[in-house]
Amino acid sequence: MSAFGNGRRRTEGIRRNEAYDYGPSSRPARCVYAALDLGTNNCRLLVARPWRDGFRVIDAFSRIVRLGEGLSASGKLSDQAMQRTLDALKVCASKIRRRGATEVRAVATEACRRADNCQSFLTQVRQETGIDLEIISQDEEARLAICGCAPLIDPEVPDILLFDIGGGSTEICWLRAERPDPRGPRRNGAGRGLTGEDLKLVAWASVPVGVISLAERFGGVELSPGDYDAMVAVMEEAMADFVRLHDVRAAVADAKVQMLGTSGTVTTLAGVHLDLPRYDRSSVDGSYLDMDTVHRICSRIADMSYGERAGHGCIGVERADLVVAGCAILTALCRLWPAERLRVADRGLREGMLYTMIHGTGAPRGPATPRGL
Repeated sequence: MSAFGNGRRRTEGIRRNEAYDYGPSSRPARCVYAALDLGTNNCRLLVARPWRDGFRVIDAFSRIVRLGEGLSASGKLSDQAMQRTLDALKVCASKIRRRGATEVRAVATEACRRADNCQSFLTQVRQETGIDLEIISQDEEARLAICGCAPLIDPEVPDILLFDIGGGSTEICWLRAERPDPRGPRRNGAGRGLTGEDLKLVAWASVPVGVISLAERFGGVELSPGDYDAMVAVMEEAMADFVRLHDVRAAVADAKVQMLGTSGTVTTLAGVHLDLPRYDRSSVDGSYLDMDTVHRICSRIADMSYGERAGHGCIGVERADLVVAGCAILTALCRLWPAERLRVADRGLREGMLYTMIHGTGAPRGPATPRGL
């Protein structure tokens, strides 16, 4: 069913005609698919056609809208946040129409799950843009993000920790990979890569700590070292139940775990580490950061003044007051699970939606017992 009926910005970074290799498709190339992800902080759209073993992006859009701004205190979406989001969704609607999308899925996540006035907002969105937003569960969000990131997972390392640092929450997934059938279709000369079906979801948690909620609690402009340490401690405390229930650290100590991060925090860190003058997805997606580098860049960003963060080409004004909170969350995760290195994914929910629309499947196997911490 289609979901589409009646300041200084960090650019999307995804080039039109950029190809993604996700597995063979039987869908005709003339079909056009659109995936829209409305999160607590960002509004993102990808429009793509089936292409070879995956899909080719023909249009994209991303804007920081801060839909969840003030939500922690009021329990409601503010008028200003809703208007910013509506403006962004109108751009998405125009792109979807112009590209002639034959199938659309538009989802909303944590902010809309939590807001008391969310249903009236969704009605307004439908009336003003024609976009029918679907509020998905935390479980569905995690599974779609896994599908989107699966091609970056190394099939030789059996256990995977995948995390997504969002605006209102952080999703943690512990996965186990099974080596794909070598008789399957080969990709890029390197054998068949992983898809969601090759992964078993062992455990996951949705932790109610995100960059917006943490920045609103501690401030995001002027922060002391004590504030940073306190933010790290909040995330560590929020993770305590998951850590107690699942002994991931032992597997990490045996070097049997790979760590994969998908969020604006980790992609920003990679851009800063690479000294990019402005964000470039092709340089960041799939790159690696060793743990010493992760901690060094987090400390470097935390020590910057607000003006320095705002002036950096990979951070900018719209992330300057949020990125330190993201670094604190990442620092906590890397202290809990000090893997050898972190792989950076500039992909996730939208790619997972496109994969499942085009292939009709792709979810990781389970079931795991969901835990909202």
